[in-house]
Amino acid sequence: MAETIQQFFDARPESIGQARAFTAEVLTGWGLQGRAEDIRLCVSELATNALVHVTAPGHGFLVRLDLDEEAVRLEVHDSRRQHPKARQAADTDTSGRGLTLVSMLADGWGVENRTPSGKIVRSCFKAAGGTTT
Repeated sequence: MAETIQQFFDARPESIGQARAFTAEVLTGWGLQGRAEDIRLCVSELATNALVHVTAPGHGFLVRLDLDEEAVRLEVHDSRRQHPKARQAADTDTSGRGLTLVSMLADGWGVENRTPSGKIVRSCFKAAGGTTT
């Protein structure tokens, strides 16, 4: 059984918490508490990147969750084609660890250009007994 649920969020700081709550609600509805904290942290990091670094002024971002027998796929759609880059943050840096966390928690992640002015940052989380491609 495959299922997709998505929600659009305005370009406001409180949208990050709303995206986390949306993700937690969807995962609970799907009965997937096992990886819920990893996925919630990743949506928080990807949504923050979209809001702070790459969403055009006045544009929000879309969070999409896909479930199939093998994996949960998390996508954050934003309004710019600028690709995020994982970097090694210094111990004294107060930011810059988001994509490093995503790469550590997710079973895979990447970036896709989907529209003339936007992209999708996606991450995959294996379901129990599944594999990701």
